[in-house]
Amino acid sequence: MPLLEIKGVTRRFGDLVAVDGVSLAIEAGEFFTLLGPSGCGKTTLLRMIAGFDEPDQGALFLDGRPLAGIPPEKRPVHTVFQSYALFPHMTVAGNIAFPLEMAGKPRGEIARRVAETLALVHLEEKGGAYPHELSGGQKQRVALARGLVNRPRLLLLDEPLGALDAKLREEMQVELINLQRDVGVTFVFVTHAQQEALALSHRIAVMNRGRVEQLDTPERLYTAPASRFVADFIGKINLVDVEVTGNSHGHAGLRSPALGDLAAEPGNGVVPGERGVLALRPELVRVAARGETVELRNRFPGTVRELLYLGDVTLYKVQLEAGPVIEALLANAAPGRAKLFKAGDAVTVAWRHDAGVFLRG
Repeated sequence: MPLLEIKGVTRRFGDLVAVDGVSLAIEAGEFFTLLGPSGCGKTTLLRMIAGFDEPDQGALFLDGRPLAGIPPEKRPVHTVFQSYALFPHMTVAGNIAFPLEMAGKPRGEIARRVAETLALVHLEEKGGAYPHELSGGQKQRVALARGLVNRPRLLLLDEPLGALDAKLREEMQVELINLQRDVGVTFVFVTHAQQEALALSHRIAVMNRGRVEQLDTPERLYTAPASRFVADFIGKINLVDVEVTGNSHGHAGLRSPALGDLAAEPGNGVVPGERGVLALRPELVRVAARGETVELRNRFPGTVRELLYLGDVTLYKVQLEAGPVIEALLANAAPGRAKLFKAGDAVTVAWRHDAGVFLRG
């Protein structure tokens, strides 16, 4: 039995359908992420799990028991917010102890649990400090500790790293992974940051306009997106308009109005005449100097229009002679790479027949 089951949940605000018939099952011990753009319904769904809001239709079950009518403070669930929501007049230890005090736990048990939880988040020396004396990362760890101290069945995290700078955010991602593994509590994480979701999650539900577009592992979402929206939302991607011309002998025939015939992997149930896009990740695109031998069927001449140097990799935008612009991501330390290409260089862009994914629509 899943720890949390969401069955056909809908939530409306006037004419706006914020969550539209969502069904999910989340397993115990899972790091589960709700990912999507602003306004897709992920925070509304989180609020219904927490009990801050109730669905108009459908039901939620925790350990097989319905959550309807149970107020937030009675649910074995805790929410960690982006703003930390720490009490400024309380010490770190006081903030962490607060949920246990509200639950009427004995003083000795409170002291023991606070000490254990401070050690868990590596803040043993900060119990007597006040929030204004802490760094952003330390405040976030206090918020996590307060969420974990009463041993919830579910810890809900609403954009918890959004207020941190990039370097600290990366460090906290590693800490979150380790913390979730060590405590074994189920995490339901809300974010709009794709890379963060890919790095942290066991599974991800990509949401769009109140619905779940795809529920899958990070690897499957990235390599086998189920829709144009998922492909475009998760990382960088090239989308080339195509029509299916054939599907046999291990290859799909595709025809692009601009590029002509393309070789691709066959898709499930793909039939000639279907229209859609070839979704192609930039790191699967090869760029070679014009005149260099490229033994790939999908190869096209072009010119480097612009480039973005990112340290370990460079993102090239190549204007093909046939019209489209193709993005390619090349490692700067790749074997045989003597120099970077420059804007204006004549190049050949190529990719393997199995590099892209055909998506309908």
